Amino acid sequence: MTQRPFRILGVQQVAIGNADKARLHALWVDLLGLSIERTYRSEAENVDEDIAVLGAGPTAVEIDLMQPIDPTRSPRVHEPPLNHVALWVDDLASAYTWLSARGVRFAGPIRPGASGHLVAFIHPKGSAEAPRSGEGVLIELVQAPPEVRAALAH
Repeated sequence: MTQRPFRILGVQQVAIGNADKARLHALWVDLLGLSIERTYRSEAENVDEDIAVLGAGPTAVEIDLMQPIDPTRSPRVHEPPLNHVALWVDDLASAYTWLSARGVRFAGPIRPGASGHLVAFIHPKGSAEAPRSGEGVLIELVQAPPEVRAALAH
């Protein structure tokens, strides 16, 4: 196999959905003690989310508490409840090109994400044209900025 031109560096976020994010707050904020750092709302993505952070500095991990703006519209960010896992990657463009060439199905092109970093999503299901997938899991690849690449260098 050709050498991979990128490295997965670590976990960037875990996104959790519910029809009512107040229920998520009851667990993650009230019981577990996380603090909400910021919010994000996007009609196009049908999401209203509160972003909590575990840890500090460039290796902190986001816990995104999401609810749909309209539960009857797609994407349904609350189905499944564990919506997606995001991974830091050192070279997103190379990862996208290399993985696509090997039959990985992406849910659209590279684009700016909620945290301001470039992202690409590996689709949870394959297709006839791109049979490889996240095997049931939506996986977000996130371009790691220099400080994250330095902190997570192996």
